[in-house]
Amino acid sequence: MMSFSKARKEDVCQITGIEGTADEEPKEQCQKEKNKMKKPNTLKIKSLIKHRKNSKSEAALTSETLLEVDLDAIEGIAYSPGDPQVECQKQKNIGKISAKIKKWQRNSKSPETPTDNAVELDFNGNLEQNRLAEAQQQLLEAEECLFSSKEVTRGKDEEDKLQMDYEIFILRLRLVIQDSFIEDNQETLKSALISIVKEEAQDRRWAEVAADQRPIWRPTRCRQFHDTLLQIIVEQRMKNADEQNNLADNLSTSLKREVFRLGKQVQKDLLRVVRNLRECYPPDFDICRLYARLYHQAFSTRLQEFSRSNISSEECLYILSWIVEYYPKDVLKYKELEEHINSSSLGPLLPEEDLERLEKQYFSYKENEIRKWLSNAFEKEVKKWSDDIEPELMDGYYFSNFALDVLPLVDGAVKDVNTLLSSEDKAWSLLNQLDSFFLSYKTSLEKLIKRNPENIPKTLSANLDNIYQFRDYVQKPEHPFSEDTRTACLSTLADLKNICHKYFLSRIHTELKELLAELHVEVMVEYVRRMMKRKLKLKDKEQQEAAAEFICHDSSKICSVFAKVGSRQEWLSQILHKLSEILKLQDPGSLQIEIVTLARDYPDISEQHVLALLNLKTNLSSSDLRKIKGCLSEIRDTLDTESPTSFFSKVLVKRKII
Repeated sequence: MMSFSKARKEDVCQITGIEGTADEEPKEQCQKEKNKMKKPNTLKIKSLIKHRKNSKSEAALTSETLLEVDLDAIEGIAYSPGDPQVECQKQKNIGKISAKIKKWQRNSKSPETPTDNAVELDFNGNLEQNRLAEAQQQLLEAEECLFSSKEVTRGKDEEDKLQMDYEIFILRLRLVIQDSFIEDNQETLKSALISIVKEEAQDRRWAEVAADQRPIWRPTRCRQFHDTLLQIIVEQRMKNADEQNNLADNLSTSLKREVFRLGKQVQKDLLRVVRNLRECYPPDFDICRLYARLYHQAFSTRLQEFSRSNISSEECLYILSWIVEYYPKDVLKYKELEEHINSSSLGPLLPEEDLERLEKQYFSYKENEIRKWLSNAFEKEVKKWSDDIEPELMDGYYFSNFALDVLPLVDGAVKDVNTLLSSEDKAWSLLNQLDSFFLSYKTSLEKLIKRNPENIPKTLSANLDNIYQFRDYVQKPEHPFSEDTRTACLSTLADLKNICHKYFLSRIHTELKELLAELHVEVMVEYVRRMMKRKLKLKDKEQQEAAAEFICHDSSKICSVFAKVGSRQEWLSQILHKLSEILKLQDPGSLQIEIVTLARDYPDISEQHVLALLNLKTNLSSSDLRKIKGCLSEIRDTLDTESPTSFFSKVLVKRKII
């Protein structure tokens, strides 16, 4: 009797997935191993139970995928392969269990509550009506009746029948748990969970009894069986993640689509746990966190498989995005889930070595991507310079998209790296490429200026705006440059600005030199005009010589100032000297000769100019003035009026002197 019971206990352990009990005597464990050795090859039957016909296609796992029943484990192991009595009993039990499973298939609705006048259901009736709590209570009562007193002699048939009923109950329990995600199964699940709680309590009670005094099916470990089955359910649901999600069709690779479906399956199922299953479970099951841990583990396992395969850089980026962004923020932090799931206790989705490998691949991809962006944008801009294409004109200013093409791409890549890798050093490394980029920019701009194409002023004007945009980006403290890189970039950008400014200033300097020459002439003209307009009268030789010396001094100062700023109008320095000489001379003959010489040097000098000058000398007689005037008239026809040294024509003398 005891050897049969021990063998039957082993069978129950096999049904629930448990290899043995920790509190068994060494002798009993030895006997169990002997029984295992005698065990014939078992017949694995898949799909003993087909899924109920009316269940929703996506909700529950099918019995074909989850339920594998060992018939020998259900019906017991024979004492020896040749025991015809046990073999006969085995066949009978197989037939009984199969018949009961077929009844469960036909009747899978929520538990029915009997009316007051209804006949009380037996164990099989309660199972058929999905009243697992009531069926389990009947098993407990039968167990208590059978094992409550040592004085009561237990019949072999009674104990065998009760054990088979327990096995049938556990199978039924398994099917209900498998159907957890079917909405119509919620009441049945509640009943099943009540029975699990009672079974756990009964296991604890029997744990205080000697092993040889317990029923051979104790402990049933239904809670452990439940948790293990949930893990199988989760793994299977993740394996069969919803392939009908049309949002995944927009993704470019099958791996991306698979990761998307897995992540969405986690979110969808956890929401169903929170919205539906949570109310079915007692609080101590902490079912939301249990499911969260199981889905987290299943998702992690699949991501590890992906990360260790040969994936593209884009797929690497997509996996990292799920690990860092989508999964923790869009799934675990989803409003309905967050308060029921302790996401901090779940741990990382990938082991450190797998994550580091993905991060290294992604960073290398980003480095090459930025290098390619910078190179392409630079080549495109330089080609415009080479083809001498006129820049776009916007609001009266020449404009180039060069900086606008480059900076958003670089900034976006840096932000992605900061977000996905949380590494400031790697962000610095990406921005280091701008240093060499600006140096190439400077070299090409210098070559452009040497070629001096037609549109170079417009091109440099447009590039000045680019340089200022680059400078503003580098200067902003929120952009993660290392100090050395920031300093080097700003120095190169300052050189670029100076190159453009130098070009424009050189053109301005050339134009300023022309302006300086005109200004020099204007100053001298104004000086002579005021001198001739002045009412000053130089009465004698001393006053006239002093005035002549003063005029010569002013002439030297004016010409010196303009010479220092680039004026090359040396001929202007002689005008005031010649006029001062006329003021200084006292001999009428010499004065006449000097005036004739002045008229020859400056043919545009008029009689009015000469008389205005001589009018300063009050000691000249009227006859001397007439002689000078007559001499000037005689040579007037011989003078070259188109002489390049035109000066006095700019000096306006209004007062007519007779």
